[in-house]
Amino acid sequence: MSNLPLDGAREILSGFVLAVRGDEIVACAAMERYGAVGLLRSVAVKEAERNTGLGKEVVKRALSAAKESGMGEIVLLTETARGFFPKFGFREITRAEVPEPALESVEFKSACPQSAAVMRMKL
Repeated sequence: MSNLPLDGAREILSGFVLAVRGDEIVACAAMERYGAVGLLRSVAVKEAERNTGLGKEVVKRALSAAKESGMGEIVLLTETARGFFPKFGFREITRAEVPEPALESVEFKSACPQSAAVMRMKL
C-alpha cells in the first residue's frame, strides 16, 4: 500500500488495526510490544483514501490498545510522515534515546534506514 517494510509483519498480525472497505484493506497500523515499550509500525492509507481521517483513526485505535495493554511509551520510525505523528503527541528523538527493548525490533536492526526519523511519545 505504501511501500513500507514488511519484515516481521507476519509475526505480529494480531497487533494490526485495519480499516476495510468492501473486501479491500484501505488503511492499517500495527503495534509491536517490547515489554512496556510499543513500536508503532506499518501505518499506511491507500492513496484514494488519504485525507479522510482513516489514518488518524487506525493510529488512535492502535495507541488505545497499547495503553490498555499496559505499554507506557511508544516509538516509531518514519521517512515520509514526520508531520503526521506530532498530532498524537510524538516528538522526534535520536536513536540513542530509543528505549533498549525496541532496539531489538527488525525495524531498528535492518528494515528502516538510518535516515528515518525516530519519534517517541509517553502514554
